[in-house]
Amino acid sequence: MARRLFGVSIVHAEAAGVGLGWLDTAGPLLVWIIVLSFVFIECALIVGLFLPGDSLLFGAGVVLAQHGADKHAWGLSIAALVVAIIGNQVGYHVGKHTGTRFIARRGGKVLNKQNLERARSFLDRKGFFAIVAARWIPWVRTLAPLIAGAARMDPRRFMLATAAGGLLWVPTLVLLGYYGAGLLDVLPWLKTALVWASVIFFVVGTAYGFWRYRQEMRKPMEYSEEDAARA
Repeated sequence: MARRLFGVSIVHAEAAGVGLGWLDTAGPLLVWIIVLSFVFIECALIVGLFLPGDSLLFGAGVVLAQHGADKHAWGLSIAALVVAIIGNQVGYHVGKHTGTRFIARRGGKVLNKQNLERARSFLDRKGFFAIVAARWIPWVRTLAPLIAGAARMDPRRFMLATAAGGLLWVPTLVLLGYYGAGLLDVLPWLKTALVWASVIFFVVGTAYGFWRYRQEMRKPMEYSEEDAARA
């Protein structure tokens, strides 16, 4: 017990020495707030297409490892899984009622008809398994619920598929980050570098994502015949 206490104290002292002491003050609560908010946005709203979801989940596990918070890592995995499923349900119902006519942008680099058709074709060809696999494909992950809703996919089938995909996505990345970082306790400097890299990538990736979203949304909407008929 004493050995563990001394080990934790040493790790915290090293963290404070290289500018990570604020993690002890912020605590896991900040990680929960950020992760749950961003997972919902990425799964429910089109702006989520530009957010660093995969790296956020992995980075959350890394930061929680700084606290040795096993219960938080598992609890966050479950909570984020639930939020991811709820977020996709919101995206599904948005697509069901509005279609995809607000998505495609004329001259858009990401939000264009070509990418939208690629995502739709992927879902048409693979069906149920496309929704499951979409969790691991960043831009398809956000578009899939909207397209499934617009295509009137059976809601119970969609619910089952998105739950299965979320189960394979959220806990895997959070716990991989947590236990992967935990293995670096013998190399504190490398663990600290990994924490810093996770935080910096999240901040820079989020800022860049919101900038890209604003750039895309400034372009005029591009309607298809299907969209015009739905309107």
